[in-house]
Amino acid sequence: MIKLILNGSKGRMGQMLVACAARQPQLQVVAQIDLGDDLRAAIDQGDVVVDFSFHDATSSVAALCAERRKALVIGTTGHSEAEKSQISNLKSQIPIVWASNYSTGVNTLFWLTRKAAEILGPDFDLEILEMHHRLKKDAPSGTAATLAEILAEVRGQQLREVIRHGRQGITGERTKTEIGMHSLRGGDVVGDHTVVFAANGERLELTHKAASRETFANGALRAAQWVVRQKPGLYDMQDVLGLK
Repeated sequence: MIKLILNGSKGRMGQMLVACAARQPQLQVVAQIDLGDDLRAAIDQGDVVVDFSFHDATSSVAALCAERRKALVIGTTGHSEAEKSQISNLKSQIPIVWASNYSTGVNTLFWLTRKAAEILGPDFDLEILEMHHRLKKDAPSGTAATLAEILAEVRGQQLREVIRHGRQGITGERTKTEIGMHSLRGGDVVGDHTVVFAANGERLELTHKAASRETFANGALRAAQWVVRQKPGLYDMQDVLGLK
């Protein structure tokens, strides 16, 4: 039996995690933590903390997990570079799974995006389109950011130098090196992501559409079961699924 502590338990993802965990007999949710609750008072009850709270809380959650030697699964997105650095520095103390998206389908999209970029080469223009519900607070989505990082890595680019967020006015011709990023918000869209590879005479589009948060929750729970058996280190869902 793996004992879970869910941080951010009252949010949309938190509630889905509670529901999905209840259907898996090998898992037990021993604490549901949200704003106003004391994670420190509960942390020794669990084997792993699953965090779907807010980006500005993740550093302190990770630090507490390192102090108490608890595995950690991070599902929060929108972290600053400083926050990312603080969390990453704890990888020598505890095992951490940190993924922008826990869906098996999306992680297959990551893999396919890398392969397509390698095969198609530099003659294709790269654009990313993502759409989420109107309540999402950060943009672009963490999944879209990961897709951009994959594309830049394949091309040997520094993402911050080539990313282009939307276009307006007289922008001039599109450069061959830029990676376009476009964020749409509206309704109750769970999460749509498309990577466009466009060249003269042809276009390839890779798309994933999520209809339910259940796929993310089940992926995060799969990561929680996996990470408790790992050595200290920083892992992602590709590691969990054996895609590396």
